[in-house]
Amino acid sequence: MARKQQFKRKKNTINGWLVLDKPYGITSNEALGKIKRIFSPQKVGHAGTLDPRASGLLPVAFGEATKTVPFVMDGRKVYRFEVTWGAETNTDDTEGEVVATSDVRPDAAAIKAVLPEFVGEIMQVPPKFSAIKVAGERAYDLARDGEEVELEARPIDMHRLDLVECPDENRAVFEAECGKGTYVRALARDIGRRLGTRGHVTELRRLLVGPFGEEELVELNEIIQMAEELDEGAGVDDLVEEFVLPVREAMDELVEVTVSDDDAAKIKKGMAVLLRGRDAPLNCDIAFASHASVPVAIGAIEKGRFQPSRVFHL
Repeated sequence: MARKQQFKRKKNTINGWLVLDKPYGITSNEALGKIKRIFSPQKVGHAGTLDPRASGLLPVAFGEATKTVPFVMDGRKVYRFEVTWGAETNTDDTEGEVVATSDVRPDAAAIKAVLPEFVGEIMQVPPKFSAIKVAGERAYDLARDGEEVELEARPIDMHRLDLVECPDENRAVFEAECGKGTYVRALARDIGRRLGTRGHVTELRRLLVGPFGEEELVELNEIIQMAEELDEGAGVDDLVEEFVLPVREAMDELVEVTVSDDDAAKIKKGMAVLLRGRDAPLNCDIAFASHASVPVAIGAIEKGRFQPSRVFHL
């Protein structure tokens, strides 16, 4: 019997960023899987996981943009989240079991009074149900197996923490601007305890990651709808033009140096080049070189010479 010939779907060369509005109820990897099926990219990844019970900004990197993922992940994040008072859960959100309760319901004045204590560099104990590794295993795997997980407090940067509203006596809505490694669930837990009550996150939405904000958000259903309207096997270029941002969008906060055509060719071969011009920096730990507004490489500048470390193929 003749073996059926298997045909692989052609992979598309796509470079850039898609600022996805991840819907509630699916994992970040499930959302990424849907994007893969629509765009069929040669290479794709995301910059910063969102829990299934959270929605909002999930930056998706295609192709050469994956080389800039660390700059996005290391950037500031903004979250809007709702805390419900009176109960603490073992996951610090609605997914877990209630482990402590309280009849205390703090008012807006009491909440605002303690918020300054949570701003700046503070110590935070991550939730027991988190992806942090303990003796080589994920904390959430150990917690699900019923093992007692003890995580150490670690420093985090909280740049801003505001009370947005109190819809009723049982709930408060906050907005937090924070650095890498912050757990909003742990923040809700600790604020509740500080107020003499208990609390857990009941809604969570991410509004900003690094250089990407709400104005760039694209809903998953919008992408799916446009893809369905296009002929199968065609139209990916239209999707890219509509939804994908340039690679350089992720490097807004880096020092940029412009180079000539000849120097760009040398940099792409991994060679260092001497930067020209009065304003050229002498030293910089991390920068990127560009030619005709197109990124050429990421690298460092030492004594006026740009040494590439990661070269773009754009």
